[in-house]
Amino acid sequence: MIGPAPCAAPTRATLNRSESAQRPAFYTLRPGRLPYDQGIALQEKLLAARPRTPGDILLLLEHPPTVTCGRRAQAEELLVAPPELARRGITVHDSNRGGAVTYHGPGQLVGYPIVDLDALGRDLHRYLRLLEELLIRLLADYGLRGERSPGRTGVWVGREKIAAIGVAVRRWVTWHGFALNLAQADLAGFAVIVPCGLQGVRPTSLEDHLGRAVPRAEVEERLIPLFAEIFGRRYLGSYETDC
Repeated sequence: MIGPAPCAAPTRATLNRSESAQRPAFYTLRPGRLPYDQGIALQEKLLAARPRTPGDILLLLEHPPTVTCGRRAQAEELLVAPPELARRGITVHDSNRGGAVTYHGPGQLVGYPIVDLDALGRDLHRYLRLLEELLIRLLADYGLRGERSPGRTGVWVGREKIAAIGVAVRRWVTWHGFALNLAQADLAGFAVIVPCGLQGVRPTSLEDHLGRAVPRAEVEERLIPLFAEIFGRRYLGSYETDC
């Protein structure tokens, strides 16, 4: 079965009830940890079902150790040969998202919004800035100042990058998305690449700045109402799928 499941009301209200009812809807799908290729297959299925889906989907998960190479990736940005990466338990995948090379692993929150851009005037640049704003607001919820870097997509804390963004669009529906570093342990995986093709950029994490481990589920619960507010959506709960 694929479709929405009953749920409770959102925890933050930014408009009155009548205004909220007019907003486009969205659901969340939170499958836990998925291999990268399974995450892609799930997005493909959600994209195919989107014309029959009564709203957008925010897919929240994490991946096992994985290097992905976006459309702008260069061979020299991979600092360790794939056979050695495989020996270390790190898979390598080409990706049709925007951007260069990045790393995913346990201790990250990965978000793949399946969003109809018609509601945003088919403005991809605006969509990217809204994703950055979502993450900046989330960091502010933890007392951190997240910032943009001119000419670079993503979010920084000081001079260190805490979140990467790389998206793709099919028939004006988005897929792929963002990766937010939560745990210090996750950052070791970035040593095998030139992250996002940016020499000298150091990654950082929520744990680095808060001095404590931050459970992914906790971050997801804070992010969902922010997504509703920033993207002008009303949250209708979890989405059921057999994929």
